[in-house]
This record gives sequence, structure tokens and C-alpha cells, in this order.
Amino acid sequence: VAEVQLRDDQYTLDHMRAFGMYNYLHLDSWYQDNVYYVDQFGRVMNLSVTLDTALQKPREVFRLPTDMTACDNRLCASMHFSSSTWVTLSDGTGRLYLIKSGKRGNSASEKWEIVFNEELGSPFIVAHSVSFVKSDEHSLAVLLLRVEKDELDTKGSGFHVTLEWVTIAEGKEGDHRYEIIKRRVLQGKSVPHYAAIEPSGDGLMIVSHKPFTFMQSESDKLEENDDAKVSNEKKDPLYYWQQTEDDVTITVHLPQDITRDDIKIRFSPDNICVTLKDQPPLMEGKLYSSVDHESCTWIIREDKSLEISLIKKNEGCRWTELILGDTRGEFIMDPSQCSEIAESLMHLTSEVMNPNPEKEKPPCNAQELEECDAFLEDGASLCRFDGDTLKITHIINLGSNQYLFSVVVNPKEMPCFCLRHDVDALLWQPHSDQPENMWEHIATFNALGYVQASKQDKKFMACAPDYSYAALCECMRRVFIYRQPTPLATVLYNRKEGRQVGQVAKQLVATLEANDPILGFQATSERLFVLTTKTLFLIKVNSGN
Repeated sequence: VAEVQLRDDQYTLDHMRAFGMYNYLHLDSWYQDNVYYVDQFGRVMNLSVTLDTALQKPREVFRLPTDMTACDNRLCASMHFSSSTWVTLSDGTGRLYLIKSGKRGNSASEKWEIVFNEELGSPFIVAHSVSFVKSDEHSLAVLLLRVEKDELDTKGSGFHVTLEWVTIAEGKEGDHRYEIIKRRVLQGKSVPHYAAIEPSGDGLMIVSHKPFTFMQSESDKLEENDDAKVSNEKKDPLYYWQQTEDDVTITVHLPQDITRDDIKIRFSPDNICVTLKDQPPLMEGKLYSSVDHESCTWIIREDKSLEISLIKKNEGCRWTELILGDTRGEFIMDPSQCSEIAESLMHLTSEVMNPNPEKEKPPCNAQELEECDAFLEDGASLCRFDGDTLKITHIINLGSNQYLFSVVVNPKEMPCFCLRHDVDALLWQPHSDQPENMWEHIATFNALGYVQASKQDKKFMACAPDYSYAALCECMRRVFIYRQPTPLATVLYNRKEGRQVGQVAKQLVATLEANDPILGFQATSERLFVLTTKTLFLIKVNSGN
């Protein structure tokens, strides 16, 4: 296998996560039991299993045209299967290939042809890709992952992570050349656990420990700067306001040359309008609540500030804003009001860890957790970015729901991701086209969250696309398989609780006869594929139906 070791200047946790823990075995979800890897000669090798009794040797389907060893700072070669006939491939030197493969998996029509081949800057790995047709034009969207040196970061690791979202489309009439039509870059401070483009190419979902944001191109920046100049001038509040149970006081700082005669103030039960000289109104609009407009007054203080007093019609009503929709003012709260609000919220919190122990479900007791249950990164978040506005449309804080792994259940949909929920592991399927059901819970692996936490040496984790088992492997030799519970043929009693046990979930351990580290790991409904430097192991987990 063309393994690329980390260099001395790739010393951060992000380098380790992105490249050191890279899965060198690629599962083609569009065809059953079909896996690929790249060998040291730059050959893409395929193993396609139809019968266990007639296993073929891996066969070459494509050879990378470049001499990969010539590039000093290269990464490992990476690939992603965008559709049943398209493959995205990178040789690790910063070159991207789009390949039309025909139907894959040992079929006569399989022939890998390069359709697009371009240098895209510094080396990257292909994180995800999709193929879609929009307004009769075939496009591919590819996500490229890089860990780059960050000169501005003096306190942190000195690196940042970028995800480049590249869209490549077929040229206009008759010309079947493919060309790049869009390149957008997101930047963050941690390698994403999960990053995938929606099947329609309209959005992006990322699960990461630290947030990602879109970097702007120069033309966007100029527009933004014009907006920023305008907003900078509004930085200082135009007015300050305070309130008590029965009145509201507004303070406005006046320019030097304004006299009493230049000020015009109109009060009405629901509105206020303040103008200075012949300028447009300083404050104008609908008040938050009604006032007794005949009792409202205003004066000019010695420090050249205008003070307006409004008498509330509904005493005791707390206003949350002064003029509806006007954000140019600043509310000043006095200390007694702060403590009042704090007191009114007291019933929502409690000093005691478990104030009501008789209740059905006591809160989780942190002392029951073991050391291995505490995982370092608290709080990853799941974000969906819109491809047009480049803004976040959804953000979910995963809190202590630790990210475990991702798996493709249906290649036409986005990859699913598995999160730890208490002791279990739950599998979630994103549906980008269903805003009300954006993430659907599709499977549960009982106690997997708890079991995997104790495996300190685990390297890869996966599950079968039909959810029949989950599996994880260590860096060397050992593979653990956890089957779903199945009904028992004979009756079992749990003596301790005196109840009958109807089903049992089996755990299996496989030890590989190899002393090389495990470099790749993929699960299908029937088999596990485990790749080491020199050997590809197949473990039969379920016999076919």
C-alpha cells in the first residue's frame, strides 16, 4: 500500500487526525463488496467479491500518470466515488482527477478515463464528492481537505484547517470538456469529524470541534468593506435609555450649536418623533408600549444633553426595547433591576446536585463515569452551510454526544454519522431536502458507546450498511465485532433477576495473522475488509441470505 508517513513538520493533532489516521481502503458503496486501495506504484487496485470460494487477486483498474515520489510534501493518494460511474481521485501532490469509470466492480464496461486533470494548489486529500445534474448540466462538487501553516497563529498550533469546495461542470454545447466554475474555501481550527456535500450540491454539512467559516474572495471583501464603513459609524449608541416601574428616561447627547429652539419633539400615545434643526428625525417610530403622552416632558441638562421622560400607561410592564426595530440605542440597567431579574429566574436553577432524589430519573451522577468515558473535546457542533449565501442555516451543539464514525447506508443520500448517546450509539441519516426532518435516527447499537470508550487503542470504527453489526479495529491485529441482538433458539434465564432472556447480542474478537499496522478498514453487510501494508484480510461476518 502506498502509505505516506507523517513528516517532522506535520506534528500537530490535526495532521495526525487528517493524514496519520487516514483510511487507505476505499469502499465503493454503489456496488456490493467492492473495495479499492492505491499501491506504491500508483496503481489503483480493486477487489470485488462475488463468491468467497472464488476470490480473485486484486486487479489494477487505473494507474496515476504522475511520479508521486518526486513531490517532497505529498500526502497520501485519496479517492471518493461520486456516483455509479464517476470517481474523484487525488495523487496527494495537489492534483485532482475526475474519472469516468463506466460501471465498476468486475464488469466488462469498466474503463477508467480521465475527464479532468488539474493542479489545485498545495497538496490535499479528497474528503467527499457528489455528482449531480442541474438545469441539464452535469456537475461534480468536491471537498478538499488541507492542513496549512498559519503565520498569524502565534498562540496555537501554528496551523489551520481548510476545506475547499470545488464545483466542476461540463462545458457548453458540444464541448464535453469539464472545467471549474466555483471555488470556495472554509477555514477552521480543527479537522472536521464529518464533512459532506448535499446530493443536490446546494449545501454542506460539517461536524467539527471548532467552527468553520467561509473565507471571502477579494471582490466580496470590497463590498463588505463599504458596508463595514457604514456600520462602523454607527458604533456609538445614538441614545441611552433607562426605565423604572412607571417611567422611561431617554438621554441624547447634543451637538455644540443646538439651542432649545432647534429641538422639536412630538409625543403621541404610541409614537415619538425627535428632530434637531432641519435634519431628518433623530428618533422616530412606534414605542414598545403606550405612554401617557400629555404627561411626557423634556429638558436640556447642563452637560448639553437632552433628557426625555415618558410616563408608562401600563405601570410595572418591563419594556424590552424603546422604539420597535430601532437598535441604535443602548439600555442601561441599574443594579437593583439586575438582582430583581436574577431572583425571578432563581426557580430555574438549583444549588443542590440532585434536589429531588425520589423522582423517576435522577440526573446523571458524574462520579459513576469512568476515566475512559471522559473524552477530551467537549462540544462538537453540527452545522449546515447554504451554498448560495455561504451562511450557516442550522447549527446544533452536540455537547457530550461524542462523534464516533460515519457510514454510507444509501449512496444516493449523504453519509450517516454515529453519535454516542449515554451508553448507546445512535445512527443519524441527514436528509438535506427535508427541512422538517433534516436528521433522522435510523438505527441504534446498544451499549456500543460504552464499549468503545474502553478500547483505548482503537483506530477505525464502522458498521454494516444494514446495521446488523458494528466493528472497530485497533492499530495492530485485533478486530472487535458487535452483533445486534438476535432471538435465541433455547430459553435462557437471568438468575439474578429471575427473568427470561429472549435475545442475546454477541461480541466477537478476530486476531489477524499480521505484524503490520492496520491501514484500512471497511464493513459491508456480509464482510469486513481489513488492509495492512502488505495484506488485505476478509472476515466473513454474516453468511449471505
